[in-house]
Amino acid sequence: MAAKEPPVTVEVDGHTVTVSNPDKVFFSTRGETKLDLVLYYLAVGSGALRGVYQRPTVLKRFPHGAEGEFFYQKRVPPKRPEWIETVTVSFPSGRSAEELCPVDVAHIAWAANLGCLDLNPWPVRRDDVDHPDELRVDLDPQPGVSFDAVRRVALEARVVLDEHGLQGFPKTSGSRGMHVNVPIEPRWGFTEVRRAALALARAVERRMPDVATSAWWKEQRGERVFIDYNQNARDRTVASAYSVRANPEGRVSCPVEWDEVPDVEPSDLTLATVPGRFAERGDPGAGIDGARYDLTRLLELAARDEAEGLGDAPWPPHFAKQRGEPRRVAPGRARDRPPDD
Repeated sequence: MAAKEPPVTVEVDGHTVTVSNPDKVFFSTRGETKLDLVLYYLAVGSGALRGVYQRPTVLKRFPHGAEGEFFYQKRVPPKRPEWIETVTVSFPSGRSAEELCPVDVAHIAWAANLGCLDLNPWPVRRDDVDHPDELRVDLDPQPGVSFDAVRRVALEARVVLDEHGLQGFPKTSGSRGMHVNVPIEPRWGFTEVRRAALALARAVERRMPDVATSAWWKEQRGERVFIDYNQNARDRTVASAYSVRANPEGRVSCPVEWDEVPDVEPSDLTLATVPGRFAERGDPGAGIDGARYDLTRLLELAARDEAEGLGDAPWPPHFAKQRGEPRRVAPGRARDRPPDD
């Protein structure tokens, strides 16, 4: 058995981060290692930090690399450097946890050493963990749906946002979809932000029903792009800007300009290519923290939907039944279930 490579250290933001098993291959396509992952995050540090700065961040750990098993760790390990900062959040269950709260790139490098390929932050800051400052549009193509359909839905979502006084910042998901993050004033709770996201999803669906869907149940989605409004519920997270995703080629959830969306190819944006792009072009998402938009008009759209009989949609299964929520059972199984009390 070959001996393990000794740890290496990197200096960042005045801290020393130890990288254990630095030569362990994490991405098989080109053979990038755990150390390569850490060095990637140093290269795109300011952009990656922008996506998680002062946000509660879940640790999604891949100890054996991108193609191995993973697990979520919401509570920060008790054995950690004294400079690691945390923030306490509460879950729908009523329980709480002390989560990672990155304030510099050293925090990201530390998480990468734990096998965190992608970073999964809440849409809140530590000074107010109950009021999101982002609405997140998560475009999830169903099996057999092309990425061109994702592009089309993203561009239509931009139009709907603009009509309601909102501007979004697009990025590839690093997998098969796209995200659009919309900076908002932290005036509304998770329930209201989710309600606005549902209204947005339905508005896009009405405009392109053969391409986009807001249907929660998979049997109703067909070969369309699902706009996952529930990603705005409490304790739901998506991979942040510049996160490396769990695939053999190390694709990146990479911010792009709107004029790039019609032609962007996710396979071009990887651990190997994004640092050069970042150095040459800067960060297309750099303006996200300088903008805060009002949700009022989108919430007015939600109210109009409700007045016309289009009420709430299903919540994720680990949430308690919500007021006004329809039966939480797939339509194909509804005939086998008694009515809700």
